[in-house]
Order: sequence, then structure tokens, then C-alpha cells
Amino acid sequence: MAPENISLDSNENSPNQNSCDVFVYQRAAVVIFPIFYLVVFIISACSNSLVLYVICQRKQKFNSTSIYLVNLALSDSLFTLTLPVRITYYIRHFDWPFGDFFCRLTAVLFFANTYAGIGFMTCISLDRYLVMVHPHRLQCLRSVKVVRRVCCLVWVLVSLEISPLLFRSMLRDHQGKRTCMEYLNFEGSRSTPYLLLLACFISFCCPLTVIMGCYAQINLKLRGAAKQNSVTGRSRRNHRANTIILLILITFIICFSPYHLNIMQFMVRKIYHQPTCEELRAFKMSLQITVSLMNFNCCLDPVIYFFAIKTYKKRVTSLFKDYLYTSGASPKTTADNSSSNT
Repeated sequence: MAPENISLDSNENSPNQNSCDVFVYQRAAVVIFPIFYLVVFIISACSNSLVLYVICQRKQKFNSTSIYLVNLALSDSLFTLTLPVRITYYIRHFDWPFGDFFCRLTAVLFFANTYAGIGFMTCISLDRYLVMVHPHRLQCLRSVKVVRRVCCLVWVLVSLEISPLLFRSMLRDHQGKRTCMEYLNFEGSRSTPYLLLLACFISFCCPLTVIMGCYAQINLKLRGAAKQNSVTGRSRRNHRANTIILLILITFIICFSPYHLNIMQFMVRKIYHQPTCEELRAFKMSLQITVSLMNFNCCLDPVIYFFAIKTYKKRVTSLFKDYLYTSGASPKTTADNSSSNT
């Protein structure tokens, strides 16, 4: 996968592509992206820290869903730690001051968050599918021991997928500045578009198909149950399971689909002809937007936690009520003090 732009400046490209400056929207980017990522950082840091605290503090034993959600929150939290340096990079007009190692580390955590998130969302969907569609079969797959092994497998697969990034410099010199994760030079390999299309198919298309299939099967099950027994079909447990997987599907489509579809359409076009400078600039701009949407999943994942974890929902509701009570009590206290002084 490529971060925000794929460098196509190889020895096969025409001179105008080699000299093409894709940073034509820099003035807007240095204003919009720091503000956007600052908002993402605040929301993600607060919500993911809270869910990790709530889950680790609760006295009940971990079940399959909570284990998957802990790993999802951990993935979001690790990525959130990289946002301050990314914000600094944009404020400095795409000039990376932290060295090659931290640039590589940022790239690794970026892709780890993306594909670990996709993996654990798929696992949660399959877990809800087993609960709703096969409540008396295959429950061994939901045991804590098996789920922990599945989580380890997801992390291992993601690590293998992104490990090559640690051995490749992410820095490029551009007009006296050092850009990070802006250009990945694939050395003009003819197989690159095919490899990226295959990666998108495995890492995006397959999980999306699984999640949509799980959602469809759960809905069919709930409709069948509603026809047989309206009380059972409308139970709070069934409604919660359906809501969780619907939120996962919505988050998946909003955050991950634009980026991967953008990569796929560009790679298909690249197979047939070399992109022009205008196409490279359009691709660069579209990737920055779709990457931002993909990073926004750190803010949408807590919505899934809210409906999936009862203790998290109670804690968030309690904090919100306390805030409303405090903000409502402050003016009243001030008014009482004023009246007592007169």
C-alpha cells in the first residue's frame, strides 16, 4: 500500500513526469491537515484511553468481543501517538525534522493501525455472526483461548505485511525539504500495480465481503426470528448485535473504502498508460483526502465500543451527565452567591 502518494518517477517515465511537482495544494494543506489531525488526536486519545481503562478495570472475565475490542483500541492508541509529529510535519510545510527512523516508525504504525483495524473489525463481525446465526454450534471458536490466538495471528500477519517498510527509507528530498511518507519509489517495477491490486483484494475486498455477508446473514436470522416470535426478534440482545455489525460496516465503508478504491482505480489505469502530471497531481490530492478519512476511523471506533461494551457505555454516559450537572450547577451557584451578597 502507499501512504499519501505513490512515486511514479522511474526511468520509464517521461521527463515531464519526472519534473512534475505534485505539491500544488500545499498552502491549503498546511492549514487544514494540522487542524484535522489535532481534532482526531484529541478525540482518539480520550476515547481509546477511556475504553482501555474501562475494560481493564472491570471485574468480569474477558469475553471474545471485549478481547477483539481491546486490540482494536490498542491499535488506534498506538497510531494516535504518532499524530503530534505528523501535525508538526504539516505545520512545517511538509518538512520532516525527526529523522529517517521516526519516519519509518510512523509509516509502520500508520499501516499497522489500518490493517489491524480491518482485521479486528472482521473478527468482531464473524464473532457476532457465530453468536446470532449459530448460537449452539462452533462456540469453541469464541473461547478466550482461541480468540487470543486469533488476535496474535492478526498481529503476526499485519507485522509480516508491513515489516518491509522498516528496511526502506521513507524520506525524500524535495525543493530543500525532507518529505516523509509522500513518495515511495518502486524503481519502475512493472509488477508494482499488480502487487498493489492483489494487496487491496486481500486486505480490503475480502474483509469487506466477509463483513457484508455476516451483516446479511444476521439480518436474515433476525427477520426469521421476528416472524416466528415477535418478542424474540425484537429483543435488546438481538438489536445490539445488529447495531454493532452495522456500525462496523458503516465505519469500514466510510474510512477504508475511498482509499483502497482510489489506489485500485489508479493502478488499473497505470497498467495501460503512464500517468500525466495532471493525473499525478489529482491522485496526490485525492490520496491526502482518502488517507485522512482512513485515519478518522480512530474517532469512529469508539462509537462501536459504546454499543458493544456496557461498562464503557455506562462510564461515558456517567461522565456526560456529570459534565451537564456541573455546567448547569455552576451558573446556579453563581446566582445564589450573588443573591446572598445583596
